Amino acid sequence: MDIALTLLAIVVTWRLLCLRYQRTHIALLGRHLAGLQIERHMEALTQGYTRAIHEQDEARQLQVLGSFAQTESAVAAQVQSLADTMQREDAQATRMGVLSFCVPWIERFLPASTRDFRALLHIHATGLRHVVDNESRWDPKDRAYHLSAELYLFQHSCHWYCKSRAVADARLMLRHQVQRQKALESVSTATRSAYLKWLQDGAQ
Repeated sequence: MDIALTLLAIVVTWRLLCLRYQRTHIALLGRHLAGLQIERHMEALTQGYTRAIHEQDEARQLQVLGSFAQTESAVAAQVQSLADTMQREDAQATRMGVLSFCVPWIERFLPASTRDFRALLHIHATGLRHVVDNESRWDPKDRAYHLSAELYLFQHSCHWYCKSRAVADARLMLRHQVQRQKALESVSTATRSAYLKWLQDGAQ
């Protein structure tokens, strides 16, 4: 009985510490997102792309996809703005654990198991701009597909920083029915290479 109570106390304490730690990350990112409309732009694009896919006429598909040019440019610009403003934050405050579960203040005692969220945001900003500008010369439907993946992976990274990789994986599947690996495989080659390098050694 004493062992059970001790284990329960440990679990409850760990959970409370996780919540406290996660709140600091949520508050920090929230301050930088407050003046932006990234979430609204993302919703407009993902819903709009889905609507375009269900259009029977190809000309109509292209027309719908073309109508989102302004929103695409806006979301790319705002993610770049987020990456730039986050760069001013303290390096330790922007570290995130690479483990699948939350470890409170892991950056203090296991820094090798953390990565810099600021560098990851710059990877996403560069990747979004690459796709929005269509530097790879994709046709409109392929471009929309890759841009959706860039947005999904960006959103996953924000949830990872705020909560944990496991929570981010679950939210990506719940909201978009997409696994992180699938999103990673579907972004541009430049984004994927930079992301994997960041994950491996923390470099951009």
